[in-house]
Formats: sequence, C-alpha cells, structure tokens
Amino acid sequence: MSPLDHFLLLILSFVSNLLSALAGGGAGLIQLPVIIFLGLNFSVALATHKVASIALGVGATFRHLKEGSISPKFSAFILLCGLPGVVVGATVIVNVPANLAQISLGVLTISLGIYSWLKPELGEQTQSKNRETKGLIIGGAVLFFIGFLNGSLTSGTGLFVTIWLVRWFGLEYKLAIVYTLILVGLFWNGTGAFTLGIQSQIAWDWLPALLLGSLVGGYVGAHLAISKGNKFIKRIFEVTAIAVGVRLIFISATGI
Repeated sequence: MSPLDHFLLLILSFVSNLLSALAGGGAGLIQLPVIIFLGLNFSVALATHKVASIALGVGATFRHLKEGSISPKFSAFILLCGLPGVVVGATVIVNVPANLAQISLGVLTISLGIYSWLKPELGEQTQSKNRETKGLIIGGAVLFFIGFLNGSLTSGTGLFVTIWLVRWFGLEYKLAIVYTLILVGLFWNGTGAFTLGIQSQIAWDWLPALLLGSLVGGYVGAHLAISKGNKFIKRIFEVTAIAVGVRLIFISATGI
C-alpha cells in the first residue's frame, strides 16, 4: 500500500469509528467497504476489520470508565450471553453464503431506525425492566443471536445490541451505548477477531492506520456521546441504523 492509501485508511477509520461511538454501532458501514475496495478479499478484510474494531472498544472504554456508569454484574451477563454466539457465528461464516442474510439484516436494521424514530419517548431515560428470571432468559437468548450475527456478518450488529438494551432492559440511549462500545467493541469483536484470525488471514500491515483511526475515533465519539443529550444520540442512532441497513442491502444486491 502507498502512503496515500494508509492516510486514507486512517481518516476513514477515524470518521467511521467516531460515528459508531456516537450511535452505538455501524463502523463497518464505511470501514469494511474501504478495506475491500483497496484490495483485500472479503474474508481477509472481515478479519482485519474485526481486529481494528477492537481499538474502537479500547478508545471508548478509556473515556467511559471515567464516568463509572456501568454495572459489572449486568456487563458479565451481556458477555456470558453474547460471546458464545460470536464464536459460533465466526466459525460458520466461512462456509455460509451471506447475501440473503445481509439483505434480511439490512431490512431489519432500517426497521430499527424507523421504529426508534416513531417512538419519541424511547430511550430518553433509564427504566430498569425485565430483570427477573424470564426477562433475563429472553433477553439473553436475543443477545446470543445478536452475538451470532456479530461474529458472522459485517455491519450493524452493535446497533442491535444498543436498541435491545434500550427496548428490552429499559436503558437510556446514552447508557446503552456505553455497554455496546465497551462490551461489543472490545470483547465481542475481540473474540470474533481471534476466531476469524484462526480460520483466515489478517492483513497486519494494514492495521496501524486502522487501529489508530479506530482508537482516536472511539475516544472522541465517546466524549461527544457523554457531552450530548439522549435526544441527539437517539437521532444519530436512527440515521445510522437506516444508513447501515441501506448499505447492507446495496452491497448484497450489487456486490459493491
């Protein structure tokens, strides 16, 4: 790669991860297509993107841990439910055609953005709910399925975790995004990167620019998310969800 390519990777990685840190997901909307466009095949690009996305979680974690707003117990529950799904998803993606799944995921992601837009009160404040046994079982099962999607598909699954934490467990958007960035960005993506790395190649020489952009973008985006209100974050989430959904459908339909 030329120095210009590395610089382009750095800038686009910064922008995509800043947006992801604000919306609670969607970094792959920009980052993964750019990696593919610059010459990597899908499986190598996906593994490389997963490794780079860990830095988003690191940057966001550094900023959000200063606020001390997350529950270790609830965090452990999200990890316990989601990580096995990530491993299963990353294991099977090598052998499964992704087109139909991506189109379905795109439609569903667009629906999430529209649903949030039509519910002005959704995620405005935290109202703890579904923490009894039945609620935790259902909530955990969905987190496992989202983890599977996170391991097997490319974009938008962080948005699913964010909206699920808001809708099912009653978190406000700002707090839900904290959990998503730290647990999905750092631990889910780290597990997915390790699993994919065993089965596929990682373009290590591409990673310095990607990691730096992800780290700084994650930190700056997390800082903005903390300083802005829930209404602003909610709008960013909705726009990003619709954009990610459209992008997933477009990629599946055109291969571009």
